[in-house]
Amino acid sequence: MIRVDALTKCYGLLTAVDGLTCQVAPGEVYALLGPNGAGKTTALRCLATLLGPNSGSASVFGFDVVQDPIEARRQMAFLAVSMGLYERLTAREMVEYFGRLHGMGRDALGRRVDELVDLFGIGDFEDRLCGRLSTGQRQRVSLARALVHDPMALILDEPTLGLDVLSGEMIYDFITRERERGKAVLFSTHQMDEVELLADRVGVLRQGRLVAEGRPADLVAQTGAASLSLAFLELVREAPS
Repeated sequence: MIRVDALTKCYGLLTAVDGLTCQVAPGEVYALLGPNGAGKTTALRCLATLLGPNSGSASVFGFDVVQDPIEARRQMAFLAVSMGLYERLTAREMVEYFGRLHGMGRDALGRRVDELVDLFGIGDFEDRLCGRLSTGQRQRVSLARALVHDPMALILDEPTLGLDVLSGEMIYDFITRERERGKAVLFSTHQMDEVELLADRVGVLRQGRLVAEGRPADLVAQTGAASLSLAFLELVREAPS
């Protein structure tokens, strides 16, 4: 279970996330939506223990991200927009390195890396330096790195950004499989087709505040819009002053 309770994060006088409350159950995919600057990435980075909130709380499968960040990290995979791969390691070495950071033993790590190489189609370039990989290949390696310890919570910040159709489809299939395995999946995106395909529930942020939450069909019905894209535009449109 991913829980966020009245989470607030400020940068000086700017409130990037304002009292966010939401939760993601095991076996559920939750899409966090909002225009650029709405606070999506800041919220996910707080959950990933990369930023400290000013107030409120968040936990991942019972571990508070502020009070017990190391255990919280063990429960999650975090995929950032900036992949941050070590360019002088090969794709396989990259995944192995993060497995060792998680304390995985040699045999278990070898089996897990083989599994991920197969799952994400990395075999054709597993011995190529990360600095020489395409955007889609780098995203696959970044996912494998984040998932090497097989955590119960997945926090994905725009996981298909910059990917071609085939790479995007691979990630859709992966998210669907992880939901079926009982994982709690929280992801941000600007692509409404991804939301309609994957999300059980949706949260919409506007200026750091959660302004709507529910199933995609509920948001369409709530706004009276003809589609989820139009419902989203209605929900994030500024109220007249």
